[in-house]
Amino acid sequence: MTATITPLRAITASVLAVAAALGAGHLAAGFISPEASPIFAVGNAVIDVTPTPMKEFAIQQFGEDNKNVLLGSIGLGLLVLAAIAGLASRKSKIAGSALIVILGAAAVAAALSRPTFTGLWLVPPAVSILAGVASFMWLHRAAAPASPDAPTEKQLAWDVPGLGRRTFLVSSTAVAVGAGAAALGGRMLGQRVGAESSREALDIIADVPAPPIPPGADFTADGTPTFITPNSEFYRVDTALTLPQLRADTWQLRIHGMVDREIVLTYDDLLSMPLVEKTITLVCVSNEVGGPYISTANFIGVSLADVLRQAGLDPRADQLATTSSDGWTCGTPVDVVMAEDSNALIAIGMNGEPLPVKHGFPVRMVVPGLYGYVSATKWLVDMEVTTFDEFDAYWVRRNWAERGPVKTMSRIDRPRSFAQVQPGRYVAAGIAWAQHTGIDRVEVRVDGGEWAESELSAEVNIDTWRMWRIELDLEPGSHRIECRATDRSGFTQQEERVPPIPDGATGWHSIAFSAEA
Repeated sequence: MTATITPLRAITASVLAVAAALGAGHLAAGFISPEASPIFAVGNAVIDVTPTPMKEFAIQQFGEDNKNVLLGSIGLGLLVLAAIAGLASRKSKIAGSALIVILGAAAVAAALSRPTFTGLWLVPPAVSILAGVASFMWLHRAAAPASPDAPTEKQLAWDVPGLGRRTFLVSSTAVAVGAGAAALGGRMLGQRVGAESSREALDIIADVPAPPIPPGADFTADGTPTFITPNSEFYRVDTALTLPQLRADTWQLRIHGMVDREIVLTYDDLLSMPLVEKTITLVCVSNEVGGPYISTANFIGVSLADVLRQAGLDPRADQLATTSSDGWTCGTPVDVVMAEDSNALIAIGMNGEPLPVKHGFPVRMVVPGLYGYVSATKWLVDMEVTTFDEFDAYWVRRNWAERGPVKTMSRIDRPRSFAQVQPGRYVAAGIAWAQHTGIDRVEVRVDGGEWAESELSAEVNIDTWRMWRIELDLEPGSHRIECRATDRSGFTQQEERVPPIPDGATGWHSIAFSAEA
């Protein structure tokens, strides 16, 4: 008769076999591209098919950890599937083996869906299937009871003692160690390109530095952020599950499409051009009212408009379709980039150093006045001059607006929600922004009273945020504070709350707090 293995051994064999499949696939991807790893290919495919509202929910709830949550959720799902398949494999190897083959097929389908797919991307899923099935066969055989006699019901409830247990323990340990070593090896191989070492070898100095930040540009003592956001704290929102690994010495940017002459730029080409430094505030379109996805940095790069003039633009062109090395696409209005007062950059530096890898090293785009989804392509490798009629970028295909001008907004940073403060004199503070237009004033009111104009920080330029603060006289009790900004065009924020989709959130930010002695 066919030996029936215990539930614990069956589950363990299946879970470890799936782990071996993932580890082997990750190792194989290390020789090809980190994105070809089955876990990343599937994860990226999940991102692509996830409805926009669910993506927005993940960004708002988990912030920059949303990708880790996704990978963790996939891992948990695989664990559950492996456990179920294991229990179904107590007498036969079919269920466990079939699960691994099905997962491998899903990885193949995911790889085929990626914009950067090549034939080599089929290797990691194939390796995963072979390693996973082989591991499961081995562990299933090792899990069989040592005695030819069928185990008792009591033994089946947990485990079977004897030689079978020792054999299974050794086999399981070997597979677990092998899976871990393969995954680690894949990670190390994926970093062999040496993006970080390439970055560390560079020294970026602007030929035309940005003007120094004037005294009084922020009110950090009153609770606002520092005017310049440290690179480590600069917000990150993108679709990359694994950071692209590009070297400066092999990087190229192709500029083509509706141009007089196609241009291919290298990193050295950029270094040979006049490097300018611009202080610019970037904000993500996913930023809710009062949200955290806004930061300011000194970006160093070359004028995007100057580069496009070298290529010669067709006057009918109205969109720059840019592509990241991982296949993500972005559409930027040509008129914004080519405007006389545009500070759009092909950026290579950030706050006095080469771009951090997570912020686009070696090269990214920065266009003040536009939300990042239509302007801030990281890991930039391709730029096609085209029209909005001819091309829809990644987020436009997912129901976001074609053009994404940043909306005039303000935020309260002090007090925090539900804070308890002392009654009497209290300084409230926050930030406001109207990139490429400039902030004229910020008004504040408490408990629905009269609006009072706040004090503004020193202005650096119209492409950056401004801080505000106001002194309040608080009575004991519960309070609600609201703020609204007016830009230099005369536009004042409207009260009605509108969610980020499709072109950015609007509404007054309000905070509930209390004053208690």
